Amino acid sequence: MITNIRALIHSLVAGLVITAAATAVAAPAKYKVFLSMSYVGNDWQAESSNMIKAMAASKTLKDKIDLEVQVAGPNAQKQIQQINAMVQAGAKAIVVFPISPTALNPVVKAACAKGVKVFAYESVITEPCAYNVSIDNKEYGRVLGDWLAKAIGGKGNIVYINGVPGVSAEVDRTEGVKEALSKYPNVKIVAQASGMWSESVARAEMTKILVSHKWDEIDGVLAQLGCFSINELQSEGGIADAKLKPCAGEAGNGNLIQMLPVGTAVTGANGNYRPMGANDYSTFAPASTGAYTLKLAVEAIEGKNIPHNIVIKPRDVTRSNVKLCKNGAWEEMKAGCNAFSPELVTNPGWYPAIFNENTPEVGLKAALKAQPEE
Repeated sequence: MITNIRALIHSLVAGLVITAAATAVAAPAKYKVFLSMSYVGNDWQAESSNMIKAMAASKTLKDKIDLEVQVAGPNAQKQIQQINAMVQAGAKAIVVFPISPTALNPVVKAACAKGVKVFAYESVITEPCAYNVSIDNKEYGRVLGDWLAKAIGGKGNIVYINGVPGVSAEVDRTEGVKEALSKYPNVKIVAQASGMWSESVARAEMTKILVSHKWDEIDGVLAQLGCFSINELQSEGGIADAKLKPCAGEAGNGNLIQMLPVGTAVTGANGNYRPMGANDYSTFAPASTGAYTLKLAVEAIEGKNIPHNIVIKPRDVTRSNVKLCKNGAWEEMKAGCNAFSPELVTNPGWYPAIFNENTPEVGLKAALKAQPEE
């Protein structure tokens, strides 16, 4: 009898071991997903990369994907080579910020033919099999151009600081700006420069422009990014807060702080990183778009039907609706706050547009430290 009991125990233990082994074998492997970045020389790209990494580490995706990041720089051929290698390495999806709307088309088409989901964020790919997630960049340009023309009374001289030449988002924005300004024949662009979507570059280019165009010859500025630096230069040039020229563009956090009424209590405010009551207008390409795109790419891998073109609606900010966040939690941003005190964000060029209603996994910690919300 004892022998029978021992045999039964042995059989049960063996069965448990086999079951456990079978369970381990049956556990689904993680999807291999790549992030292909091109131009990375500004705060938006750094935050976007951080938020994508945070999304990959979130409870939603950490057990589903392994994310690998590669940077090609502003080199289309290198990005093509990297994407080819990603496909060969077994990518299930590639999330990409393309340097060109057309140069990647052949390699993207080849990737799609092998079942790889290719998702572009904020700068589009024109190959039909690709998925594109972005704001309407042409409308972005139209809105900014129209607002600035009206802000200066429909006539006067403006300076235009554009973005990274050749990138589809920049091309579309410039087209929208010029379309809007064509309705205001008395508004003239007297100087233009490439600001590379960087506060420091925008400041350097505007400084050069001021050598030949003084502030009393300029009525307003349209800067795809750089209004903080534009206001800073005005202040350094002796222009009082109440007389700042209007600036329209994609604002760094410092510019949103400058839009707050003079005298607003802001912890850590200093120098020109302070409330000025600036009459500025900002519309954003959210830095969270890449994280949202990663989430969509995984849903596509899992069989969900995702539209090939998804348009993100930006949150516009003026001095009438700028609102300080207390801690930057996702729920607080959902409630409408859009600017962060210098105590929370020391860099005025840091990009405050990080909210997306579809990405509760990522917030301020994600943008600053690549850590998910939970």
